[in-house]
Amino acid sequence: MRALVLAMVAAMVPLMSPARAQGVNPDPAIADKLPLFAKNHCEQQRDPAGQLFCGDGELAAAAEKLGAAIEARLSRLPDRLPAIEENALWIRQRNLSCGIVGQTALRTDDIDRVKTCLLRETEERAAIVRDPDFDCLAANTAAGALICSDPELALAEEELNGQVLGLIGKLNPSEARFAFAEYGRWTRERDRKCDLVGKENVPLAELSSAQGCIAEYLSRKTADIRGAKGDPKRVFGRQIAARLPDTDAADFCVAKIHAANSCGDFVRISRVVATGSDVGEQDAKVTADIDMVVLSPFTTCSPVASTCTGTCWDPRSGKAQPAAAKQNSRESFNVTRRLRIQRTFAFQKAADGWRCREDELAPVESGVAGGGS
Repeated sequence: MRALVLAMVAAMVPLMSPARAQGVNPDPAIADKLPLFAKNHCEQQRDPAGQLFCGDGELAAAAEKLGAAIEARLSRLPDRLPAIEENALWIRQRNLSCGIVGQTALRTDDIDRVKTCLLRETEERAAIVRDPDFDCLAANTAAGALICSDPELALAEEELNGQVLGLIGKLNPSEARFAFAEYGRWTRERDRKCDLVGKENVPLAELSSAQGCIAEYLSRKTADIRGAKGDPKRVFGRQIAARLPDTDAADFCVAKIHAANSCGDFVRISRVVATGSDVGEQDAKVTADIDMVVLSPFTTCSPVASTCTGTCWDPRSGKAQPAAAKQNSRESFNVTRRLRIQRTFAFQKAADGWRCREDELAPVESGVAGGGS
């Protein structure tokens, strides 16, 4: 379990990760102003912020404290992927506020000012992340905002989270990966049932009718977990079929594929919606739009792209491409890039419902990448 948390921390704080190839060429004077630059081979870092955190001891220490705070936060959350996305957005905003634009090299005269800004922002962020209330305040969904605004719902979610984490902690790493994916699917299903999808910018007063629905969900899931009497396998991994060939079925299928391929290290599923279906007596096909967010960089035509997004991508047009067309591409998706694919899933009827026959996402009917450039 700890290894899984640490892997997610690395994804959340790329500036603390091992150096990557294709770094920017620094001004020699920058290396002179960073005591650890040569020792840590900071020229291999991808961006100016990474070079500064790599080469300056005070910044490196602040980053280490932030990493510990992030690890502690992740240990409180069963669905960690939204927190990873939120932190990636913070990193981008931090860089912009400190005058770092993409991989544009810094001027020597700006180094001290940027270092001071990064240190202040990092120390403040660590203090904020250590506060358990931040988990609620950082929610970027309509359901999260509703829960945060209602003390009873917030306490109910905290109790459910604790129960879920207690059960997942009893599973081996492979089983835990599927359990985390299943929990994420629960929350997406909850948001669909409570009519909260796509309402992130709707005023809370207009969402109050969904509070009862969320309360019922939290109560039901908590009761299910208590009824398992400490046995995680009575909660997770039990569902292998969907009741109907619909959006929930497509979500179940793609969540299973992502968990099997460790896609949560790279992308998270943010939304699934069925756009069409063809249902027979024993077989069905469901076409769905699947929205994903990039959490860790990966090459636009790579095994990760194929298994986790179902396609290779043209980084310039942002459109899905056949693997053969871009097999030599070394370009990568930036963190927080948003992807949408359309995919048709095949189902077969069984005694317990409709079973997904897919074990990968490829090929997809269409795909488009946007944002996060």
